[in-house]
Amino acid sequence: MSDKITPTLWYHTEDGKMKQVTDYYSKIFGSDFEAETPISLGETPSGYAEMGYVKFFGDPLLIMTTEKVHQKMNDTFSIMIHCDDQPEIDKFWDYFTSEGEESMCGWCIDKFGLRWQIIPKNFNELMSYPNAGEIMMKQRKIIISEYLFQ
Repeated sequence: MSDKITPTLWYHTEDGKMKQVTDYYSKIFGSDFEAETPISLGETPSGYAEMGYVKFFGDPLLIMTTEKVHQKMNDTFSIMIHCDDQPEIDKFWDYFTSEGEESMCGWCIDKFGLRWQIIPKNFNELMSYPNAGEIMMKQRKIIISEYLFQ
């Protein structure tokens, strides 16, 4: 990843602190998630706020948390996870949707509103199979076997 551009995500937490966000992602990503000590921004027009760098699988993001909702996250930004197999898809999907919600075609929304695309690493290959588009449009979570046994 470039050191000139850093994607930034803006979260809302009840107290404006990052700990809720970093604890949530630490549970599912384990050692593949790192969080630096947050920097307090103090009281802002959006209430108490903090910011700090995190890394998902070594890729850095800056996150900011505020006490009041400033802008809700939406489908214009998502993070795609390329999973090795169905159990890994299930792991991420089940975690994010347990307090979030399901969408379509491998998309889901976590409890903070961040959109995730949970797909297999061989997704392009699966999409080259006959009727793959129809199969995907019927799925919420991607089920690899449905592409293989059509």
